[in-house]
Amino acid sequence: MNVNITATELLNWYDLNFRQMPWRTPPGDRKQGFLPDPYQIWLSEIMLQQTTVKTVEAYFKKFLLKWPTITDLASAEDSEVMAAWAGLGYYARARNLLKSARILVTDYQGVFPKNIEELQKLPGIGPYTSAAIAAISFDLSATVMDGNVERVISRIHAIKKPLPESKPLLFQKAKILTPTDRAGDYAQAIMDLGATICTPRKPKCDSCPWTHGCLGRAKGIAQKLPIKIPKKQKVSRYGVVYVVKREDGAWLLERRVNKGLLGGMLGWPGSEWSEVPYEKPPLDANWTTSHSIVHHIFTHFHLYLTVKIATASQKQQPKIGKFIGNNKFNKSDLPTVMRKVFEVAYNELKNTPPL
Repeated sequence: MNVNITATELLNWYDLNFRQMPWRTPPGDRKQGFLPDPYQIWLSEIMLQQTTVKTVEAYFKKFLLKWPTITDLASAEDSEVMAAWAGLGYYARARNLLKSARILVTDYQGVFPKNIEELQKLPGIGPYTSAAIAAISFDLSATVMDGNVERVISRIHAIKKPLPESKPLLFQKAKILTPTDRAGDYAQAIMDLGATICTPRKPKCDSCPWTHGCLGRAKGIAQKLPIKIPKKQKVSRYGVVYVVKREDGAWLLERRVNKGLLGGMLGWPGSEWSEVPYEKPPLDANWTTSHSIVHHIFTHFHLYLTVKIATASQKQQPKIGKFIGNNKFNKSDLPTVMRKVFEVAYNELKNTPPL
């Protein structure tokens, strides 16, 4: 059976069913020559890596209010950007965002290159993100390939070869479909199709503009595709984290080194994360251990944190970190796992008598 579908069919569907997003230019406006700001497309695409649209929308709006242009972002303080990113996860994205902003302002006069190869020279921009920026911002005929597109193409062509081995074949098939006209709308259309119609479970085939040519549906295997090689089971790591509240209300925090997981983020002092963590208290105190263990899931492992809690006098000097006044402390500046720690410690400190 041959696949008999066209980009025009998908674009006609998109014109009526496109999702509204803060960074998206509606197809009617694009047809009149109004293209979006590449800065906003780049910012949204970096945020959308491993994160849902619903979550990203609020962060995107917050970033634009604080840093409306690439020049504004490039001149921002690292700590301020990391605080604004807190809760989005995958913090290397925020560090690369700043690096790229500064390179773009210094080496490109704040203008995004239209060349995919040039875009991929920027930190944090790979094949998918560069293609998305090129297509959506500049209407270049670039083939986007994210998880949604992989699913659509796998089903349309009934490709049983499992991911990730099938990626080159999927890209080849997707490239054949990618049009030269309205490339930006098409890129967003095929991603919308995967997100709203050709979903992982219970695809809405009756509403799909390509249902007539879908080999996966014709063979009755669409819902089973794409086939994926089972992931390795996540390992477990353990750590000890210390929460100290001073008698004047200040909290003891440290900023992690600017690399690795949670790099550059504020957090509670603690041990390394390993199979058998060693204790490393930041100051001498009468420590109590919470009965609650904080569990957090990272991409490749489960983390279990033992929370130790203490109060301190204003005379005590920490070996690690520094005290931040309660009026300057904002738990929203913390990454999600450290917010979980705070919630555990705060509830127990409310019942701790003063020094």
